[in-house]
Amino acid sequence: MSATRFTIQTRGPACHDFTDQVVAWLRGIGAVDGVVALFVRHTSCSLLVQENADPDVQRDLLAWLDRIAPPADHPSMGYLTHRAEGPDDMPAHLKAAILPVSLQIPVARGRMELGTWQGIYLVEHRTHPHRREVAAHFQAA
Repeated sequence: MSATRFTIQTRGPACHDFTDQVVAWLRGIGAVDGVVALFVRHTSCSLLVQENADPDVQRDLLAWLDRIAPPADHPSMGYLTHRAEGPDDMPAHLKAAILPVSLQIPVARGRMELGTWQGIYLVEHRTHPHRREVAAHFQAA
């Protein structure tokens, strides 16, 4: 087994594609067949395998998330009590609760078995910049 951590600097809500970093790491460790597991070490962002060809997909995803969990100061969110870290914090936790925080991707012949238009994204839910860490483990078959 091999392990590493990826650091992703964010600057507000966005989908950050870090597929190339994972590909380079797998190549660097000589991965052949197995599974790569990814886990984000934070409670207000998520991981996602998503469309990587049309950036409108990410924009629409973020807009949808904002509709179902707007900032805590929005009238529809008046019931939220956790506001100590700002009006975007609890909605970020809600978004992270409905999107995955870990992924498992098969690797065959050294390549992740992602589809043609799939990429690996860290989805930032907070409005301020953050330094996010994703733990990665490769387990050979």
